[in-house]
Amino acid sequence: MDVLLDNLDLYGPFFWTTIKLFLISGVASLIFGTFLAGLRVSPVPVFRAVGATYVTLLRNTPLTLVFVFLVFAYPLLDIIDLSYFTAAVVSLTLYTSAFICEVVRSGINTVPVGQAEAARALGLTFTQILGQIVLPQAIRSVVPPLMSMLIALLKNTTIAAGFSVAEAGAIRQYLSERGDNQLVGLLWVALGFIILVAVLSFIQRTLEKRWSVAR
Repeated sequence: MDVLLDNLDLYGPFFWTTIKLFLISGVASLIFGTFLAGLRVSPVPVFRAVGATYVTLLRNTPLTLVFVFLVFAYPLLDIIDLSYFTAAVVSLTLYTSAFICEVVRSGINTVPVGQAEAARALGLTFTQILGQIVLPQAIRSVVPPLMSMLIALLKNTTIAAGFSVAEAGAIRQYLSERGDNQLVGLLWVALGFIILVAVLSFIQRTLEKRWSVAR
């Protein structure tokens, strides 16, 4: 307990940075991943190819390499300056969106084709069918895997510590500099993540009850 109490000035701000990383990247990943899923099921072959190429490329690239590109290679292009925090958000979003895309696409595939055909017969466009009929049902059926991806995203935020972002994964380094017990310090970090995951699990159960799908 002494390690925690003596270093509250580390645990508080660093975990707050972790939460901000998670929230911003999570929302951006859900939006961009759903957009990619729309591309993957689009009737236009070019859009499907773009979506499939993105997913294949990012899903098979280690997250650390995505960070390396954004932090070290991207600045050489001299386009827009990104802070380390912003680069971490972009890296986590680009990487997680590929997995969110496939989860949402699997949910889309659970919606009976007849519903889309009936909507098309009524004159609805692809965008209207996807946004008003298919996606609401698809999202409800993939709440557990979606939440699993968000939990993975939360844990992946620790990689940002290796790229100059002062978040929970960097606490061990600071404890070492202060001469505190790093093992005990890491146990407190682990407990912090367990609490955050428990919150996400509670949200998942709540959404599952509210959006329960009769099969």
